[in-house]
Amino acid sequence: MYNVNNLTNNDDIAIIDQKAPFTVIEYKRDLSVTPETAMTAYFCNEMNVRKRQVICSLSQSNGITCQAGSMQWSVGNVNATTGIKGVGDLFGKAVRGKVTGESAIKPEYTGNGTLVLEPTYKHIILIDLNDWNGSIVLDDGLFLACDSSVKHKAVMRSNISSAIAGGEGLFNLSLNGTGVCCLECDCPKEELVEIYLENDVLKVDGNFAIAWSSTLDFTVERSGKSLIGSAASGEGLVNVYRGTGKVLLAPIDRRQSANALGKFLSEMAK
Repeated sequence: MYNVNNLTNNDDIAIIDQKAPFTVIEYKRDLSVTPETAMTAYFCNEMNVRKRQVICSLSQSNGITCQAGSMQWSVGNVNATTGIKGVGDLFGKAVRGKVTGESAIKPEYTGNGTLVLEPTYKHIILIDLNDWNGSIVLDDGLFLACDSSVKHKAVMRSNISSAIAGGEGLFNLSLNGTGVCCLECDCPKEELVEIYLENDVLKVDGNFAIAWSSTLDFTVERSGKSLIGSAASGEGLVNVYRGTGKVLLAPIDRRQSANALGKFLSEMAK
């Protein structure tokens, strides 16, 4: 038996989202500062740049699968495994990790204790796969954790042009089944735009889509019907999502935001 104090019952920590078995907490202020970092910490707090963590209640799940290296601490009856179910499974996960850019082996935690993930300055988005008809495709680097009942699969783009012309990889990580998944995103859930398509087309100029339904075809196409038309519009190539399903759009380009956050964290570490 165990009892955890000064975590969720700390007046400097707020619970900002909760979907069994995950609870997302946010630190209202960064109190672990030095005189050299106090000014940066103050302005970060004013601009909503705050530490966030995910608390996983294993008693509310048959297991939790996490991105490799994301665990900070656990308490109670918590067992960690690699989730590998044989040589064939290891080979399949290694290939999937290579083509999607995710960790090849994602540890699985079971038991009835509590698992706490590493703090992050990114925003945590909780998604119930039931709201996505049991399947969602993620942009690279978003996956943080999910119910172990959720299946992972590498899905190929609709055509090679979407990888070459769009500057993207050829594969994306797809999560399938029932359960909740945690995403690490550069912008908060409140700013994400949800677009539902019904036999229609969405065209996006840039890497703004963070997730989309697996029922949609994703390609990269010219914005106009001809090269001259595309050049005249100033848009050139656009990401195209076609069919029936949902797309989550961020208000900022993920690649540019990731580079800016990387520079910020490097400065904080100095």
